[in-house]
Amino acid sequence: MEETKISVVINTYNAQEHLAEVLETVKNFDEVLICDMESTDDTLTIAQQYNCRIVTFPRGKYSIVEPARDFAIHEAAYPWVLVVDADELITPELHDYLYEHIKKDKPADGLRIPRKNQFMGRFMHGYYPDPNLRFFRRDVTIWPSIIHTQPQVTGNIEKIPSKRKELAIVHLADESIIQRIEKINRYTEYEIDKRSSKHYGVGAFFHRPFTRFLKCYLLKGGFRDGVPGLIYALLESVYQVIMLSKIYERRHSKTSGREK
Repeated sequence: MEETKISVVINTYNAQEHLAEVLETVKNFDEVLICDMESTDDTLTIAQQYNCRIVTFPRGKYSIVEPARDFAIHEAAYPWVLVVDADELITPELHDYLYEHIKKDKPADGLRIPRKNQFMGRFMHGYYPDPNLRFFRRDVTIWPSIIHTQPQVTGNIEKIPSKRKELAIVHLADESIIQRIEKINRYTEYEIDKRSSKHYGVGAFFHRPFTRFLKCYLLKGGFRDGVPGLIYALLESVYQVIMLSKIYERRHSKTSGREK
């Protein structure tokens, strides 16, 4: 029955580095769909070796993957979709869990799955569980064309408990300091529009960075990751400072413009 079949969707652009390892972990799903944005490396050759179905989303003017994500999930052949990045591994336990889930009488329409991330050469406690809405019914889901956004699922959404670490997606990418700083700059640009209706006072510059540091370093156990854990928690605080500063800068520039 198609109602109990799952399509794995992987968006790619020059993703040869980890792709073969990723495909090994998803080859037992009913379909693996590669949505490629005109790669120029061996991405498609690797995908063909694993008998993936391949569709193309023209890269054109797009610098983000989200428009291709929405296209890809609606190209999937089966009702249930698992979205996997080209540098993420799916454990056998998660594979079995998802198939057991869709056989329930009333399965949730979407599942948030925890993810294990690396930073400076190690998996980070302070970065876990990093829940991502990656599994859902295709026909009740859209993926907005906004950078670093989650899909919108109409229906009931559940979360896989973080204590079930064997079910977590394994993120292979080993984020460096410079990569983290680049992401902070990029993602805070998105935050400006997302939080444009909020009015943060001066106090936010103190309590938001401090709260974020405590959550990452103490509550989520970042202290167990040694110096890299401390650095990551501090960068999480910096994220808040930069986000608030950019929001202030935009509002102040608009006000100054009216006064001239």
